[in-house]
Amino acid sequence: MTGPSQVAGPAATVTVPTAAAMRALGSRLAGLLRAGDLVILVGDLGAGKTTLVQGIGAGLEVRGPVTSPTFVIARVHPSLSGGPDLVHADAYRLASPAEVDDLDLDETMDSSVTVVEWGGGLAEGLAADRLEVTITPAGQGRDVQITGYGERWSRLADSAFLAVSGGVEGL
Repeated sequence: MTGPSQVAGPAATVTVPTAAAMRALGSRLAGLLRAGDLVILVGDLGAGKTTLVQGIGAGLEVRGPVTSPTFVIARVHPSLSGGPDLVHADAYRLASPAEVDDLDLDETMDSSVTVVEWGGGLAEGLAADRLEVTITPAGQGRDVQITGYGERWSRLADSAFLAVSGGVEGL
């Protein structure tokens, strides 16, 4: 495992009004993701983390259905299109980075997009570069903040994140 990186990349915040719009945002986000990417999701119970991952899975064209891995801890969704697999993990029941390490997620990092729900403070050490997505209630919808960390994301302009988040209101 590598140590966490400092903020070096772009950031964007978007208000997402519905579950369908959250899935659409996930699908758009999938367009930025490639094998080796780590996405850490932060948000309260019911915030929409799994709904976002459903969109990522659709955008990556993986075998589904994408459901919460709370009880199985981690699930692999193979690519149906020759792209990266989706490894969807849930750290809700884990108490330390060492327990995340025990999942051996680093074994599939190079060939997969790895998304860890409840991963804040636990999964940052899986990769030097990562996206952190924080979902918080906002009126009738959710505010979704996407922040890039590390060399990989520092090369992307803020406009790339804004393009992903742009137009969500109208979905």
